[in-house]
Amino acid sequence: MSDENGCSIKNAHRLFVLMGVSGSGKSAVAQKISQQLDIPCLDGDFLHPRVNVDKMAEGGALDDSDRLPWLQAISEACYAMLRTNPTSLVVCSALKKSYRDLLRHGDPRISFIFLNGSHRVIEERMKQRKGHFFQPHMLDSQFAALEQPGESERDVMTIDIDRPLAEVVAECASWIEGHERGECQK
Repeated sequence: MSDENGCSIKNAHRLFVLMGVSGSGKSAVAQKISQQLDIPCLDGDFLHPRVNVDKMAEGGALDDSDRLPWLQAISEACYAMLRTNPTSLVVCSALKKSYRDLLRHGDPRISFIFLNGSHRVIEERMKQRKGHFFQPHMLDSQFAALEQPGESERDVMTIDIDRPLAEVVAECASWIEGHERGECQK
């Protein structure tokens, strides 16, 4: 469990949601952290309903009504992962506070790691990737929907991604390990 500052209490099951706009490196960072810390990871993109995947593949942006069933599926997966794993990682954009509230569902064992980067850096990264259903021209809608975590969201750690992947992974992994030990690093 956590105290009022979002600091975990040692030995409690924990779940970390790696969040940020599309192209911020969530999946790449999660894969590295999962391997490094030997923790299970679920990429929320795989829980999108078929209609959402098709809409994005055709260049359409998702709205709140599109995202709700997807967020509910991720929330259920978070619950299952918390029940079965000491530490878990979930990848989800979680762009709005209301989305994060739905995912955290009042559970103090859930924390967020916000991969924050500039539009320019993320757009360049998106142009480099291949085979993803999200198209670079849709990035503007992601930034428009993004509600930066505020002071009231003490369970969110913001990580600057305008640097090498290895540095981002190291900072995220250190924060997770600190929570596993019951240390507050915020």
